[in-house]
Amino acid sequence: MPDNTSVNVWVGTRKGAFVFRSRDRLHWESEGPFFTGIEVNHVMQDPRDPSCVYATTGSAWFGPHLQASYDGGKTWQLAEEGISVSFIPEASLKRLWHIAPGADDEPGTLYLGGDPGVLFRSRNRGKEWEMVEGMTRHSTREQWTEGAGGMMIHSIECLGGGRMVIGMSAAGAFRTTDGGATWEPFNKGVLADFQPDKYPEVGQCVHKLRAHPRDRESLYQQNHCGVYRSSFGASDWTDICESLPSRFGFALAVPAAEPRTLFTIPIASSEERFVPNGHLRVARSRNGGDTWDLLSNGLPQTNAYVLVLREAMDADDRDEAGVYFGTSGGSLFYTRDAGDSWNTLAEHLPPIYSVSTTTV
Repeated sequence: MPDNTSVNVWVGTRKGAFVFRSRDRLHWESEGPFFTGIEVNHVMQDPRDPSCVYATTGSAWFGPHLQASYDGGKTWQLAEEGISVSFIPEASLKRLWHIAPGADDEPGTLYLGGDPGVLFRSRNRGKEWEMVEGMTRHSTREQWTEGAGGMMIHSIECLGGGRMVIGMSAAGAFRTTDGGATWEPFNKGVLADFQPDKYPEVGQCVHKLRAHPRDRESLYQQNHCGVYRSSFGASDWTDICESLPSRFGFALAVPAAEPRTLFTIPIASSEERFVPNGHLRVARSRNGGDTWDLLSNGLPQTNAYVLVLREAMDADDRDEAGVYFGTSGGSLFYTRDAGDSWNTLAEHLPPIYSVSTTTV
């Protein structure tokens, strides 16, 4: 990676957003908070055009909003024309959650997911939006239910050639091959232990779903009921959490520089919702989930009863891989050696909702 590039780590918190920038991942500069006092669910700096940065925000008084910056985060403006859920009877837009860039063959296109189970698309860098009707009006909608955080589309992976896969709580994964006109459920082999039917067509609770940044066919998900591996053209998912201390968790990171490496953070259970026994450990697999190592060097191992949320972990594109995650206690941790050792990037932030990285 050329020395003149910078890794930007955008952090959304309960009380604003921050950005941390570094060329060597040793020395960091920070800015923020942006949107002081406002919930920031996700920040995305568009890797196709880093001058464009987007943030989904929420307020108990002012509701959900989408903010856009076209100067790298120096100034911000509302960018939500056309975002509406008026087509759903007696429903309102509860939250805007995740914003994703389109594939390389969709210049200027963005996708936006929210609650209640809505997907929007912009073809002009967020200036105007339209509902992706094939997903939002899917024939299985009556079978979707709210997860603990609501019913929201929080994972959006654009693979190119009209292919996309999304993850939603609590409805499952869906995929399309025609640019979103039609979608099929993509949940075979994924457990839903809270349902009468343990392996339904829809109704699974995806917590985070990611495609490998460079091998876009390879897919991974951290589910309410386990960690799974698949490929876009496969018929089902493979359970890969046999050696993990817990099936439950939220966060997931897939570094670009390693072909079969993924990271997650096991959480004790759906009831406890903190790391097991107060030991903050990151699980790493370098063989697509066949085996796992629990990494703790540099992480707190005493009374660390913290939670890491679904958006609060990401990886950069450098070799060795950098991985970044934030906790409910406001600590931001990172590694620059693919997890062998961990460092504290920031402490005492508000509770961290999201972490996302871009190389500029």
